Amino acid sequence: MPKLTRSKLSKAGVEAAKPAASVYVLRDTDPAGLILRVQPSGKKAWAVTWGRGQARNLGDFPVMTLAAARHAATMVLAEIAAHGAPVKSARGKADTLGEFMEGHYAPYVLANAKAGKGTIGAIKTVFGHWYGRRMDSITVHDWDALKTERLNAGMKPATANRDLDRIKAALQQAVTWKLLTTNPLAGVKRITRGIEKRVRYLSPVESKALRDALDAREAHRKARRERGDQWRKDRSQAPMGAFQGYTDHVMPMVLLALNTGMRRGELSQIRWGDVDLKAKVLTIRAGYAKNGKDRHLPLNSEAVTVLTTWRKDHPGNGPVFGVFSMQDGWEALLTDAKIQDFRFHDMRHDFASRLVMAGVDLNTVRELLGHSDITMTLRYAHLAPEHKAAAVELLVG
Repeated sequence: MPKLTRSKLSKAGVEAAKPAASVYVLRDTDPAGLILRVQPSGKKAWAVTWGRGQARNLGDFPVMTLAAARHAATMVLAEIAAHGAPVKSARGKADTLGEFMEGHYAPYVLANAKAGKGTIGAIKTVFGHWYGRRMDSITVHDWDALKTERLNAGMKPATANRDLDRIKAALQQAVTWKLLTTNPLAGVKRITRGIEKRVRYLSPVESKALRDALDAREAHRKARRERGDQWRKDRSQAPMGAFQGYTDHVMPMVLLALNTGMRRGELSQIRWGDVDLKAKVLTIRAGYAKNGKDRHLPLNSEAVTVLTTWRKDHPGNGPVFGVFSMQDGWEALLTDAKIQDFRFHDMRHDFASRLVMAGVDLNTVRELLGHSDITMTLRYAHLAPEHKAAAVELLVG
């Protein structure tokens, strides 16, 4: 008989459980019935027990987390309370997409993904009518029919791609957990959109125009403040005082984007605790990074100057900017600079393009941009043909 240990389990305790000469069991008390079997090989597996010697395997740790195992065990025990025995198959496999989503995938994603609630909600909204179907009955034709219907209704290709990514990831997790033999949508390709291949960066003339527009905007706002203070003084009112640094967030956010390649969402969420001006490093935290991983950005001299200047008027340890939208200011800036077809996100392309044209290798560019693999970065490999022409000219004898 395996050795039995009874206590309320914790994530740290489960991770720290070491293999022994024989199988032993850690039994959770919340819910009662959840156990973790630890094999001499080091393998750890969850199961739920009830009655006399009856048990059902739930999944392996760490693929199934403690939170996910507790949720799955609670569902099985609820079925036993209602029906006297689990309703699902003896092997514990989810026959339908709905059973898998609600009993396995949802608790796993909610416990492990920062946007877990949104992911589960989106899958149910789009694919809820598949929930009564066996997972192995889902076909590529099913997806194509759904995609066509939604595209004809005005859905954007980007939305279709996100939907596909979510359902493919869910089905692939079922394969990982051996609840499904193969992923029926594994071979389906994302819609290739022109926007995904778009690489828009500033020409030298446009770059100067943008910076000139930023300077002119600052000068205009400072002059307006000065006129306003004079109006207040004339009426014996307290003046607001001259700006000590930047007049608002627009110029520092734009300059920081141009010098770091940060996404707008990252710029909005960085905090002063993420900025080390002495070491000239800014850390993008996993909690708001698109790929869910920390990345450390070296700051060049202009970026350091921008942050140092902004810091004077914004002390503390809160958000550096804390602004989630600057659409009006950005569009007005482009109008003043007479720059067309240039989005805020394109400053990220501009940053990467300038690095590549300066001879920086693609893997370093990938790390700076926070791309999870080199595929996304390869779009910059074929930029600026004039630089290629200059390179081959070096071969002329």
